[in-house]
Amino acid sequence: MSTDLINKYDLRVPRYTSYPTAPHFSDQVNGQVYKTWLSELPPDTELSLYFHIPFCDEMCWFCGCYTKIVKRYDPVKEYLDALLAEIDLVADALPGRFTAKHLHWGGGSPTMLKGEDWLAIMTKLRERFDVADDAEIAVELDPRTATEDYVRELELAGVNRASIGVQSYEPKVQEAINRIQPYETTKQVIEWLRAHNITRINMDLMYGLPYQDTDEIERMIDMTVELQPNRIALFGYAHVPWMKSHQKLIKEETLPDAAERWQQFTLAVERLKERGYVQIGFDHFAHPDDPMANAVETGELHRNFQGYTTDTAPAMLAFGASAIGYLPQGYVQNELPLKAYRQAIYSGILPAAKGIALSADDKLRRDIIERIMCDLTVDLGEACAAHGIDVATLDKDVEKLAPLSADGICTVDGHRITVSEDGRPFIRLVASAFDAYLESGQGRHSKAV
Repeated sequence: MSTDLINKYDLRVPRYTSYPTAPHFSDQVNGQVYKTWLSELPPDTELSLYFHIPFCDEMCWFCGCYTKIVKRYDPVKEYLDALLAEIDLVADALPGRFTAKHLHWGGGSPTMLKGEDWLAIMTKLRERFDVADDAEIAVELDPRTATEDYVRELELAGVNRASIGVQSYEPKVQEAINRIQPYETTKQVIEWLRAHNITRINMDLMYGLPYQDTDEIERMIDMTVELQPNRIALFGYAHVPWMKSHQKLIKEETLPDAAERWQQFTLAVERLKERGYVQIGFDHFAHPDDPMANAVETGELHRNFQGYTTDTAPAMLAFGASAIGYLPQGYVQNELPLKAYRQAIYSGILPAAKGIALSADDKLRRDIIERIMCDLTVDLGEACAAHGIDVATLDKDVEKLAPLSADGICTVDGHRITVSEDGRPFIRLVASAFDAYLESGQGRHSKAV
């Protein structure tokens, strides 16, 4: 792709892990609204559960997550007590006992929890929910602080998937982002995980970091493939120092420009495909025998706050400060900072601070955007018919695709929108044509590539 086109489409758009996206949530959705939504769930609704652990022992300068740096365990224990209490509040609001098929811990760093904490959490969850025998129980793991004893505790808690943050193996890059993590450390933790029956391994890589170049990207891909992860996520670093002040510690002159980012991305994609991985959407890759690769073929791939997923649950209940969940009625985000989160819980109030109730138009656009993001194609006529909405209401949105179509990024054939293979990296731009909220939130989003 030409440099002119790369610069032309070097725009900030959402990652569409939800629609509408979080900048458009409001305080009209609060704990009482959330309680009502929970009470309205049909008892046979399959659930996903997400738990946010907002602590790290050191700040990685590239990080865009909500987290706090702590050097003592006491704040973590106080938080865990509140989290367990929140589980009770949510379960009490449900109209029965529900089954959970997917459980995911993110952060921050869930590795800040102690081994006995995992036992306490899983005991509480099994008291209040039916955790399916074949449930996926996934944990984001920091190799720098994990030990074999810790991995053994995860096995005892039933964890069967681990997501390993890597970013880069290059010492100069690691130093520039304040995350020193030798390759040998990552390799050792993965060996421990497999030895303790946690065999589903995800790895997170990044491009666009300070001092990265194509040679380093090629080495990073090859070293990662040697570790044989089931899934790989390839994220472009989002430099938003006006939102995350610690990113000001990264010198902007060390960051690659748009053309260099493009070269890094395309090299990584081609290298992963050459090594046998299936590209999922625009930034995930899966081993051919992984369920995610199969979901692409069957049209059952989905997208949620963890990115691409095989999770089909219509509701994800989110626990912890700042955590975002979804129900058929809309999205809910918990309180932050931690003090407000704890105060709500110990007042017996669900700690929801904001969210958004979905209109009929929101649900239509959400489904269209998800199919574009997952399948690279959507039939607008079929989507509108499923929602009982006239397809003509999308005419102005389709018109927005004219420049992208002219540049070969997508095609418009009647009501069928298809992203070209060359246009795959710009899939978020195609999806954004159907985002009715986009203009009022652009400054908060990452670049398209």
